[in-house]
Formats: sequence, structure tokens, C-alpha cells
Amino acid sequence: MQARDAATGRHCHRVVALSVALAQACGLPEDEQRAVAVAARLHDVGKIATPDRVLFSPKRLEKEDWEIMKSHAAVGAGIILQSDMPQRARIALAVRHHHEHFDGSGYPAGLAGHEIPLLARIISLADSYDALGDARPYHPARTHAEIMRILNREAGSKCDPDLLRTFETMIQSSPLRVP
Repeated sequence: MQARDAATGRHCHRVVALSVALAQACGLPEDEQRAVAVAARLHDVGKIATPDRVLFSPKRLEKEDWEIMKSHAAVGAGIILQSDMPQRARIALAVRHHHEHFDGSGYPAGLAGHEIPLLARIISLADSYDALGDARPYHPARTHAEIMRILNREAGSKCDPDLLRTFETMIQSSPLRVP
């Protein structure tokens, strides 16, 4: 991804760091931390199949293009399943479901609550935190306080409320915290 889109490459790097820090804060064993690191690094790999006009759109996507963009999660999982990497099934599952929402309104499968794999819920929260703190063509970069207000509003709908509490405690003293 870095070669095709440097911004997505930088985003993935930050999502790895945030995801591993959250996995550690949750007390996950080292093998789970390694799996979340790999899945977070690859969470947007499916975007390599996304047309440039969609991937680099300077505005919010129209419905048809949004459907194309949403396919990156399933495409990425498929790419991973075709590899020979260790834990590929678990990693592909996390990549496939990192856009599921806690209330079942996400994609691609509409999973809810703890049906969503834990690694996917971790990556989703890290992904949201980083995306909200990064300037995009359709929104400015937000401060840590603004991001946490948004995430707290989304607790129980978009994100896992228990995981968010752990994240909030972890990020307070973390060098990964957005200013």
C-alpha cells in the first residue's frame, strides 16, 4: 500500500502501533499481539484493488463508489487467505471485519457485539482514532479531546464500549496520543 498511496501506508503504520498498544492494555498474550500487529498492518491491503478515482477522491463518495470502497475489507481478507502466512485465517477474519459496528450496522457481514472478532474490534477502534486525528479532504484533523468525544458518542453503536474504556485509559499517557 505504501507504494500506491503513501497516506494509507502511514495510516496503517499508526494503526499497527495503536492496535498493539490496545492489545497489550487488554492483557492479550504475545501471539495475539503479533496477530493483531499483522492484521493491522494489512487491514487496508484490499485497497490495492480499489480504482484510483475512488481511492483518491477529494470528496465524500457517492453511493456507487462507496460500495466499491467498502469491498476493500473482503478483498483484503481474500488476498490474505491466498497467502502462506502463519495464522492467515485469523488475520483474514480481522481484516474482513474491521469495519463492522458494535450495533450490527457495519460491513461486510453486519456482525454485532461479540460476534465481531476481538482483533477486528481492536483494529476498528485504532483505525477510527487515527482517521479522526488525520486531515482528510472531507474533514480537518481533530484534537485528542474531539476524537474522544466522538468515540464516546459512538460507544455501543460503532465501537465496543468496554474496549473504548480500555483504549481511553491506555491513550492518556501514550506517545501515540493525538495532540
